[in-house]
Amino acid sequence: MDLDPVIHAPVRLRIVSLLAAAEEAEFGFVRDALGVSDSVLSKHGSALEAAGYVRVRKGHVGKRPRTWYRLTDAGRSAFRTYVSDLQKIVSPSGLTVLPPAGTPRAPDAP
Repeated sequence: MDLDPVIHAPVRLRIVSLLAAAEEAEFGFVRDALGVSDSVLSKHGSALEAAGYVRVRKGHVGKRPRTWYRLTDAGRSAFRTYVSDLQKIVSPSGLTVLPPAGTPRAPDAP
């Protein structure tokens, strides 16, 4: 199983994760939520758009230009598949998943 290379880049994964929880998000909101520059968001947004995962809508609010991002159906499906594949990697069936470091353990039963 190969993770989707379009989504796998950290910034793109964060963009898709954010958009998966929204109908649509304005460029400035996404930029600020991720803590990236305009150019970084624009570059990764363009890559997601080229893959057909994100729809970019441009318009105006008053006289100010605005850009909005929305996941396409293909983008939502790719994200669901990516998350499912990642879960299979980190928790394959038949293996015991260890609790996070520092989690108190229950005493062994007699």
